[in-house]
Amino acid sequence: MKVLVAVKRVVDYNVKIRVKSDESGVDLANVKMAMNPFCEIAVEEAVRLKESGAADEIVVVSMGPKACQEQIRTAMALGADRGIQIETDEDLESLAVAKLLAKVVEEEQPGLVILGKQSIDSDNNQTGQMLGAITGMPQGTFASEVNLGEGIVDVTREVDGGLQTLSLKMPAIVTTDLRLNEPRYASLPNIMKAKRKPLDVKTPADYGVDVTPRLKTLKVEAPAQREAGILVSSVDELVEKLKNEAKVI
Repeated sequence: MKVLVAVKRVVDYNVKIRVKSDESGVDLANVKMAMNPFCEIAVEEAVRLKESGAADEIVVVSMGPKACQEQIRTAMALGADRGIQIETDEDLESLAVAKLLAKVVEEEQPGLVILGKQSIDSDNNQTGQMLGAITGMPQGTFASEVNLGEGIVDVTREVDGGLQTLSLKMPAIVTTDLRLNEPRYASLPNIMKAKRKPLDVKTPADYGVDVTPRLKTLKVEAPAQREAGILVSSVDELVEKLKNEAKVI
């Protein structure tokens, strides 16, 4: 079985985000970039499926400027077999990504598509669901456990009321949640081997997909600074401040 994994290049989660002085977006100059944490979980799950013998090939795909090849090579160092980069300098929206992924799915015919449930930059949580709508493939989102059967995949997903288990007929789409697994680190020998693994570079035009943005960002601004809290000496003082100062009761 072939597993297709989508990964995204984002600002490293340890970096403090800065807004550009003209408020047109986030300042990415000289900022450390990394693979989206949810995408790391997706890669790890695909590698575990391969190690268990349930999968025999892992194809990783990423979209963006040439620099995103770094994240593809990282996925290869973790265990992916080959990569596909769809090179574009456009700021891709979720729908454009889903349309491109649908074309890759049509070309590669994977038995399972694994994506992170969301990226930590835009936080849209849309691509997996849109891909399911475009392709008509069954989907299990927010997966905390994945078990493969004969032609089916059982996905335990986190919902408001607890856990829900879905049995999906393959090929299927799974989006990963934080509790699915703990990603491994790439070893130095595997990092060196990843440099020799095949990586195909394509463009949106190769797939016949228009990725022109449909939305326009008017302004980006940092959240307001939070004020320091106040210690109170008694419940009576707390109630008095909530009533007279905060005016919430």
